[in-house]
Parts: sequence; C-alpha cells; structure tokens
Amino acid sequence: MALALRWLRPLPSLLHRSPLLLPRALPGAPRGCPALIFEGCSQGVHQVLLSRQLATKKAKGKGQSQAKVNISAALVEDIINLEETNEDMQAVIEALKEDFSRNISVRTSPGALDHITVMTKDGKFPLNQLGQISQKSPQLIIVNMTSFPESTAAAMKAIRESGMNLNPEVDGTVIRVPVPKVTREHRENLAKLAKQSTNKSKEALRKVRSKSISQVKKFKSKVSEDTIWLLEKQIQQMADEAVAEMDKLLAAKTKELLG
Repeated sequence: MALALRWLRPLPSLLHRSPLLLPRALPGAPRGCPALIFEGCSQGVHQVLLSRQLATKKAKGKGQSQAKVNISAALVEDIINLEETNEDMQAVIEALKEDFSRNISVRTSPGALDHITVMTKDGKFPLNQLGQISQKSPQLIIVNMTSFPESTAAAMKAIRESGMNLNPEVDGTVIRVPVPKVTREHRENLAKLAKQSTNKSKEALRKVRSKSISQVKKFKSKVSEDTIWLLEKQIQQMADEAVAEMDKLLAAKTKELLG
C-alpha cells in the first residue's frame, strides 16, 4: 500500500506538464487567444463557438430546428449594412400594405384610382396627375381629363386594364367609372389580385436578399467561412420573417374580402 502511494505521488506534476492539457488555439479565434480554459480572451471566442454550434446543427440535415442567428450590425458594418437590408425588406412590406389598402378593397373609392399608371407619349404618369378624380355617387367615379385631353384614351385604357374589374365610359374629356356591385365573383377576383400582389412583393424581397448575399460574398477572401455563413443565414432569416409577415397580411386581406 505504501509503495502504491509513493508511485502515485508524482502524478499531479506529470499531468500539469502533459501536452494534452496545454492551451490550444481555437480554430478561427483571434491570434493569441488560447483555449477556453482561459477566461481573459473572450473576444472572438463566443462568435466562433456560435458558428461551430450552428454549423453542427446545419450538418444534421433538413427538418432539424436551428439556432437563431442575431449578429450585431456594428460588428459587421465593414462587410454589409444589415440595418439597411432590414429597412429595404420592411419597405417591401409597407408597399404591399399600401397596395392592399389603396387598390384591393371591396368598395372602390376615388383614391383607388390615384396611382393607376397611364402610358402617354411623354412617358408614364399616375392617373391623378393627369385628371381630377372625384366620386359622383357610391356607384360612380368621375375622372375629368380637361387639363390633358390628349391623354383621355390612354387613361381609359389604363383604368380598364388595372385589374380592378372596372369598365370606364368616356364622354368628351370626362371618364365615367361605374363602381361594380359587390358580388361573390368580384370578391374572389379581388382575392386573386391580393395573392398576385403578394407574389410580386415576395419577388421584390428575393431581390433584396440576393443583393445583400452577393454583397457578403464579395468578402469571402477577407473573412472566415463561418462569418460568411452566419451573415448569409442572418439575411435569409430576415427574409423568412418578412415572408411570414406578408403571408399574414394576405391571410387577413383574403378573410376581409371573402368573409
């Protein structure tokens, strides 16, 4: 027994000198930043750990839940302006909301005609810049084209092709726009328009996402692969959240239209 104890006594010093327990640089960590057993070098370690954990989750395959990325915009501002990307995505959502409010409604109002685009020999113009729009009665909207009489025919064509189920009639320089009765068919057509508008907004959103990811990829030779992957995931995550919000807007509008 005494012999055994004497043999074990040198073990602590041997373990202390063992290369298995010497600090090792963490892959991707800043130079001079040792292994995790040292607490004084935290800068960069958390980011590397997060990226490794996410990469592990990514490798598990589709259908697996993944940790949500939340990168500080200030830390990557030299690569991409994430706040600007978010603002661009939100602008697409706001444009969809405005379109729903202005153009896709059970009741047609004068404001719904304001931004119908009219193609003239001098270029494209909103209808409200060419004619005075007013509501004569709940069933009739008047567009007075006295200021630009030469654009009357073009305005008629634009109203008819607006997708709002309108059949304008012309009387000199005055365009009469009967407001259609709210039939089930009309409601269903409006719901289709809402879906089409949402799909166009999603396409605009994809362009914002693609532009941002392309910007990130320009730095492939300057930053780590993990950083590129994290940024791409962050941008995709922002786009997914925007799409989810659009789907909610479409669901609410469809319910409003169809009851």
